[in-house]
Amino acid sequence: MATLADSDTGTVRKTGLADLIDRWIYVFTAALFLGAVLAGFVPASIGKIEAVRAGMRAPFPVLLHVHAVLMGSWILMLLTQTVLMATGRRTGHTQLGITAFIIAPALVTVGFFLVPTMALQFADGIRHAPPAVAAELRPVFQGFVVDIMLVQIRVGLLFAALIALALWARRRDAGLHKRLMILGTATAIPAATDRIPWLPTTLPDSPLTTDLWPLALLAPMFLWDLYRLRRIHKAWVIYLLSCLALAVPIHLLWDTPLWRETALRILGVSGV
Repeated sequence: MATLADSDTGTVRKTGLADLIDRWIYVFTAALFLGAVLAGFVPASIGKIEAVRAGMRAPFPVLLHVHAVLMGSWILMLLTQTVLMATGRRTGHTQLGITAFIIAPALVTVGFFLVPTMALQFADGIRHAPPAVAAELRPVFQGFVVDIMLVQIRVGLLFAALIALALWARRRDAGLHKRLMILGTATAIPAATDRIPWLPTTLPDSPLTTDLWPLALLAPMFLWDLYRLRRIHKAWVIYLLSCLALAVPIHLLWDTPLWRETALRILGVSGV
């Protein structure tokens, strides 16, 4: 039976079922991400489009469309990249990987502007709504809309940091690179899982499920990694510590007057 060098362990292992899973576990995880995105965004987007057509909400800003295209492109690129490596087409993987240096910075930049844009659109709707409607919307804005900005900020910071590290490791550490590309993408998955109506959620009371559902999607990959390596790979340590470092302040600030007053002041809508 043929053998294959394991770059993560420095050992030589026999090919077979284990090698098959080694190669396809990343495809499986990327496919889970795509499934979550479709399950979360397709029904939610259809409902919002109908609301726009019915005049019940403002049209989507252009930045939102741009962000959707970029995020969709990123997920599809990630899935394609994992399939290319699983099928041994390393040259194609390397060539396609150049697009990550374009899409990732664009995603971070657009996301940086999209968060306040969406919040300000909501605030503008309150200003122009009839008094009775404005009275209903104001607590939602000052509550959940402002609180969810904490999660959005975390996503932007973690995605940028982990993907930048993954791209830096592209030619230096293949094991770190392939894991961090998946883990960096996982930081953005709460945007999809939060929209899946049949998933249990702690929102708006707590951001706990925004932490837990990405971990659930990553669990098969982590458990297989642990089984194969007999240790926790450094990529997981980086990911978990980074998530924890930002999760703690988010949970402490969630639903507090301090954060709400600060966020409204930053947005320039303290009077809304």
